[in-house]
Amino acid sequence: MVFIIPAVFIIVFIFAAVKKVKIYDEFSAGVGEAVKFTISLIPCLAAIFMMCELFEASGLADALCKFLSPAFGALGIPAELTKLVLIKPFSGSGSLAYLNEIIEAYGADSYVTRCACVCFGSSETVFYISAVYFAGTKNKKLALPVAAVLISTLLTTALACLICKVM
Repeated sequence: MVFIIPAVFIIVFIFAAVKKVKIYDEFSAGVGEAVKFTISLIPCLAAIFMMCELFEASGLADALCKFLSPAFGALGIPAELTKLVLIKPFSGSGSLAYLNEIIEAYGADSYVTRCACVCFGSSETVFYISAVYFAGTKNKKLALPVAAVLISTLLTTALACLICKVM
């Protein structure tokens, strides 16, 4: 297991030598493109981070949690997880902080904590990933892919809570 990464490097170097590729030149060109791509991400990421802060600071997050808790409850998602489900698509670190609060409040072995851990581990920061993936593309039609991911995240969260209830 320890030798997997070195083996991959050796195989790449041997393959490049056989194909007579100038490894350092190609590496340098790739790094140059990566730097350009990273710089193009800055406006998208800044917008995502600002939206997250505004969402929380404005009180909209709390109001939305109160509004959506009954609907989430109807899907089998405990009301205590509403904020986690809403934060996770925006912020991985914010949702991790809230997961820690859930663990401290309900204990490590409770139903709510099990659901929270499964939901946290099985979902992604949708808007951050979308910003990264779509920043380098010419197609900026994000609505359909983001909606599909958010709907699937909600459905898998409901399924995860059902499985946690059964287990």
